[in-house]
Amino acid sequence: MKKEDFKNLRQGIKELKLYRQNKLKPSRVFNFDPDVKAIRSKLKMSQSEFADFLGVSANTIRNWEQDRSKPVGAARSLLTVAQKEPQAVFSALHG
Repeated sequence: MKKEDFKNLRQGIKELKLYRQNKLKPSRVFNFDPDVKAIRSKLKMSQSEFADFLGVSANTIRNWEQDRSKPVGAARSLLTVAQKEPQAVFSALHG
């Protein structure tokens, strides 16, 4: 291993330790928010239908689509599954 590579590796380990101790913020953060409107459109549902499908209010769908709020936690996971396997969501929630 070259000296420069080893030096960079050691620096990375030091930064990781500081990050884990909450003494250093990450240099980059990637957020992949689901595109609620695209998911709903792909399923050919109105906002009300999509809200019933997911078990949330139509206002929640509107707020997500208009970026007034973001789906988090379980809702975010459910949207990811709805995007990839809508029949699985339907079966689980309405079967």
